Amino acid sequence: MPQKPNILIIIVDQLNGTFFPDGPADWLNTPNLRRLAGRSARFKNTYTASPLCAPARASLMSGQLPSRTRVYDNAAEFASDIPTYAHHLRRAGYSTTLSGKMHFVGPDQLHGFEQRLTTDVYPADFGWTPDYRKPGERIDWWYHNLGSVTGAGVAEISNQLEYDDEVAYHAKAKLYDLARGADERPWCLTVSFTHPHDPYVARRKFWDLYADCAHLEPELAAFDFAEHDPHSQRLLEACDRHNFSITDEDVQRARRGYFANISYLDEKIGEILEVLEDTRQADDTIVLFTSDHGDMLGERGLWFKMSFFDGSARVPLMIAAPEMSDGLVETPVSTLDLLPTVCDLAGIDLFGIMQWTDGESLLEVAEGGQRSGPVPVEYAAEGSIAPLVSLREGRFKFNHCEADPPQLFDLEADPHETNNLAEEADNAELVEQWLGKVRDWWDLASFDEEVRESQARRLIVYEALRNGAYYPWDFQPLQMASERYMRNHMDLNILEEAKRFPRGE
Repeated sequence: MPQKPNILIIIVDQLNGTFFPDGPADWLNTPNLRRLAGRSARFKNTYTASPLCAPARASLMSGQLPSRTRVYDNAAEFASDIPTYAHHLRRAGYSTTLSGKMHFVGPDQLHGFEQRLTTDVYPADFGWTPDYRKPGERIDWWYHNLGSVTGAGVAEISNQLEYDDEVAYHAKAKLYDLARGADERPWCLTVSFTHPHDPYVARRKFWDLYADCAHLEPELAAFDFAEHDPHSQRLLEACDRHNFSITDEDVQRARRGYFANISYLDEKIGEILEVLEDTRQADDTIVLFTSDHGDMLGERGLWFKMSFFDGSARVPLMIAAPEMSDGLVETPVSTLDLLPTVCDLAGIDLFGIMQWTDGESLLEVAEGGQRSGPVPVEYAAEGSIAPLVSLREGRFKFNHCEADPPQLFDLEADPHETNNLAEEADNAELVEQWLGKVRDWWDLASFDEEVRESQARRLIVYEALRNGAYYPWDFQPLQMASERYMRNHMDLNILEEAKRFPRGE
């Protein structure tokens, strides 16, 4: 491997980390991810910084919690002055490219990427701003609803399939360009898919793989509404539970479509890794695979994300790098750790980076070391009425919101998180210890005030900018047709030689 390795970062959307206990579960049809797992450090207990797309991705890229990035929800601007791994790598001499989704909100649609190959799959403006001044309000035109469950099934093309086909196509084309050597810098290519995010619609060939799957029923049956904790009740209301009757068949079809789309992703990822091999770049390239957040997928009757339960908050993480031994790592870690880890693997001095991140490098953790502190998670978007925070450390997870009773789970004894230890009087002292840790991490009154102020500002700005002429922030990929293929300002002999890889065979 050269002095500075190439880096391929593959991000998927809404992939439940409990299905990756040690690489992909053995019943998932994922041969390419399984091969990648065989040569990777596999982090079993990886948690998102926030179980929602835009906050999770801003935190993954910056290594900072939403309370620092101010990306509280899917319509909060990601400020241009926040360094991301793309900035750090580019500053260190890397070319940086994005193919696919990152859900950047605001006029800056690059955030350190030198080149972006596709537009995004979701809007870049403030239209999806929630409003804490109206608790319980459902905004039907953009809120999740359970129609994704009742509408699960087969389609050969969909909005999201069309998008991810394009993401993979451009990623493969970029790898061919990188191999041909026009740019001699080391590179970082981020490939970011929108599957297996709902709707749970899959192509027939992948749907058929799970006809006899033994995992089409959730391990925890749906709870009665009154049995849910307050935040889960709010999420069910936000998902418009009153207007949908979810049958057992609906659940099975939704889970089948979800698993099928994991296999669809596996095929796309396999195509990308194959190009990496065919262009002889694999030995010089670190590969990192993860997701922004998970999906409850019907467990306890909950769907999608936005929850601190493991199905929503836990994600897969696999890193194939010479500096990291392949094998299972059980220490809880965070997607906040990806920025310092990537920089560490790239040989960038972390001394000047750590002030810009709430994470830490995982190189020592991969070799049996421990993360220095608890893993923090935040949520302050739709379905909440005040910020929620969580800490995972050792065997325990502690969830807190000023509006709700606390939750404390022993994940070793209670992996399904059904026994809230905070409700037991004998654990009052332990709960107080965890509340002390929360107070050390957060000033929740200030957090709540900042979220409310951000929402109020954005709602005014959005209404104003949609009144009259509208200038969209959505990224517009530029293709210079006059610089592609053969044009009359080019020498055909030079062009044909330069575009051939490998040469001389």
